Amino acid sequence: MNNERNFLIHPNYIAMFLLLAGITALFLGFSGAYLYSRIQSGLPPIELPPIFYWNTLFLIGSSFSLIKARNFYKADNTEGYKKALVITLFLTIAFLFAQIYAWMQLQSEEIFINHSNMASYLYIISILHFVHVVAGIPFLIWFLVVAYKKMKTPVSVLIYFSDLAKKRKLNLLNWYWHFLDILWIYLVIFFLVNSLFQ
Repeated sequence: MNNERNFLIHPNYIAMFLLLAGITALFLGFSGAYLYSRIQSGLPPIELPPIFYWNTLFLIGSSFSLIKARNFYKADNTEGYKKALVITLFLTIAFLFAQIYAWMQLQSEEIFINHSNMASYLYIISILHFVHVVAGIPFLIWFLVVAYKKMKTPVSVLIYFSDLAKKRKLNLLNWYWHFLDILWIYLVIFFLVNSLFQ
């Protein structure tokens, strides 16, 4: 614990910053490629099915509940902390199923990944985001499992809430989750604005 206090910025925060910077560069690159291909080829944009917009609410809700989890953690509220984590997991899974349904809607309109360059970019970008959300779920489940295993007695709860490593990991999970939320909002706005210019 003393070693952790010697860091001006903990290496985990630096690693997370680099990870998020890399993901940002990836999606900005695909966004730029989408615009370049569309302008060069003069192709019409792909209009998002309405479910894409409703999906945003699931992610915003999951971010909000994760903020509540962190606040409950700081307030030593065991039950609130556990419930907030469960709600976050539920909303995240709801987002994933809704996203699968969104792709099914596109396919029902005969817009497959090989339909056009614009469709390919839409699928690739949304699938990449989907994969990054899925990648975060095991960490969320880990927090849930540890909370339910170790928060059984007043002493174990006290030890859990006073663990600086767990607090740091929860902060990192919040960073990642809110980043994915902001990224999704950016992507939806990006495709929406593109659809306005035929």
